[in-house]
Amino acid sequence: MEEIQWPEFERVEMRVGTIVKAEAFPEARKAAFKLTIDFGEYGVRQSSAQITKVYSLEELPGRQVVAVLNFPPKRIAGFESQCLVCGFDRAPSEVVLAQPAEPVPNGSRLY
Repeated sequence: MEEIQWPEFERVEMRVGTIVKAEAFPEARKAAFKLTIDFGEYGVRQSSAQITKVYSLEELPGRQVVAVLNFPPKRIAGFESQCLVCGFDRAPSEVVLAQPAEPVPNGSRLY
């Protein structure tokens, strides 16, 4: 594993937001959902997330998630993904969302 220095880590803006909308994304090459996430003072952003094996569309709204906000937007099947939702591989193609154990204000930073 390559080591990084503390200043490099400090540059990564990992913040919590609340999913306000989750939609199917049939155009994506790999199974994914379109998420709309409220990051408080950092605005509402959209993301493509490959979490379809673990979550249903109905259970996602209202859930808080951790995302990286300072990556450049990425175009995925004509959709602009504006942040990277973080998660853990539980098994091949099974991503479990990274989320706080207790509610925190939207926009809170992960250190």
